[in-house]
Amino acid sequence: QVQLVESGGGLVQPGGSLRLSCAASRIPFTMYDMGWYRQAPGKQRELVAELTAGGSTNSVDSVKGRFTISRDDTKNTVYLQMNSLKPEDTAVYYCNARTMITGIRYNYWGQGTQVTVSS
Repeated sequence: QVQLVESGGGLVQPGGSLRLSCAASRIPFTMYDMGWYRQAPGKQRELVAELTAGGSTNSVDSVKGRFTISRDDTKNTVYLQMNSLKPEDTAVYYCNARTMITGIRYNYWGQGTQVTVSS
């Protein structure tokens, strides 16, 4: 059974930092595009940042210059380094893994980790 296990969320003051981790198991990790999404109360889930298997990155404008996505293929893990956090970054953050192999799409989600930015 495929598992994506997030960790690293918590409560942090505005201006602080957190690093989220997502460890994947039972997938050929290097073939997957990895992403971080977030969902705040009453809002739709949105893409925060993604890092493809080929190394391309993309992020939403509101986090550019503050958040960095990276991956360690030796550990089957993707990270989201979040700096200069703002109250509006408060949300549940979800890890996503997706790929297409021989015409079949695969898409997996983690259980989410809460990030709360508050003084």
